Amino acid sequence: MEDNNFSRRDFLRTSAAAGSSALLLSSLPWLKVIAADNAKKEKRHLKIAFIGVGDRGTTLLENMLFFSKGDNISIVAVCDNYEPYLKRAMDMLNGKAKAYTNYMELLNNEQLDGVVIATPPTLHAGPTIEALNRGINVFCEKAWARTIADSKRMWDAYKASGKILQIGHQRMFDPKYIKAYQMVQEGAIGEITHMRAYWHRHGDWRRHVPEGVPDRQINWRLYKDLSAGLHAELETHQVHVSNWFLGEAPIQVMGAGGINYYKNTGREVDDNISAIFTYPNGSHLIYDSINSNKHYGLEEEIMGPGGTLELEKNRLYYENAKGASSIEKLINDIENSIFDVVPIGGATWIPETADKARGEVIFPRWKSEETMLQLVAFAGFIREGGFPEEFTRQTYYATVWSLLAEQAMDENKILTLPEEYKI
Repeated sequence: MEDNNFSRRDFLRTSAAAGSSALLLSSLPWLKVIAADNAKKEKRHLKIAFIGVGDRGTTLLENMLFFSKGDNISIVAVCDNYEPYLKRAMDMLNGKAKAYTNYMELLNNEQLDGVVIATPPTLHAGPTIEALNRGINVFCEKAWARTIADSKRMWDAYKASGKILQIGHQRMFDPKYIKAYQMVQEGAIGEITHMRAYWHRHGDWRRHVPEGVPDRQINWRLYKDLSAGLHAELETHQVHVSNWFLGEAPIQVMGAGGINYYKNTGREVDDNISAIFTYPNGSHLIYDSINSNKHYGLEEEIMGPGGTLELEKNRLYYENAKGASSIEKLINDIENSIFDVVPIGGATWIPETADKARGEVIFPRWKSEETMLQLVAFAGFIREGGFPEEFTRQTYYATVWSLLAEQAMDENKILTLPEEYKI
């Protein structure tokens, strides 16, 4: 990437190829905002601060630094209570920012247009609410918070402030997801009747702890009072995709989880989870995530009577094999005649084997710059005056229903969301 407009130009070009219908533009308003902001010769100067510059915060900082000069953005302050992280961030900024170890001091001392919050989820609510109360726009990493109650407090502060609260769910900025969403809206697979999602990794999340540093400060993801584990780190992303594509939140959840591999390691959060989310239209999201096997990786499958979308694989499979070429069908027939085993006495039943069709590409030659583009959109929405409430609502429900799934597993119950947390 050689110039500061690469990601924006590429996103606009590829998103236009995904479709420029009024439906798409109204459903995904950041397309218009990024385009409008890109067209401006002179952009209002923005002052941005970062609170939390660990691994994820550093990634966000790197991405904003890439386009900040061309977008007339100054990163004026960074905050972290862990000195090595703070020093790393200041080095990245060549010392051209103020360093803080207390976010209240930062918010009280700096005149800001926006703040990027990438602390652990237990520390999301405090700086988010304080920033919103001061009239500062907020980009906060997912999940919203460690508890449903804190998430609701954040929502209430957002509603009272009239400012932006954008949560870091970057799939909304991925061209193949945008194209797939458009296809669903236009009826390509019919009404969504079922969804499956999974995210599998192999690793215990444990990191090296320098001498004299509390383990909880570095390995907070492993402690249940600090982390919802797989629910917050991974599940929220994929529940959000389901909420987004369906346009609604679940109505109940059940599930099971536990520690079946990383036993006796000091780990408190589950290393495997499985959940079933029920939606108002009767469809379900079947979800699982594990830390002990990465073979299947991650995927979101959106199914309807007309076909199946596999979003991470960038594939659409029509139920009637629509779009398969004659040569592909011929090859498939030849392969079947050579390799399929037929009993001598003849088959007495036909198994429901998986469709072997290769599917169609959802979006050709896409480039995935969604982490940067969500920050580009954040700057654009600050200048335009607001991020769409519907998408803040979607991400709220992604968090609270993932936390409710954790509770359902802990209590071995089927749970619904209490009325006081509905928005």
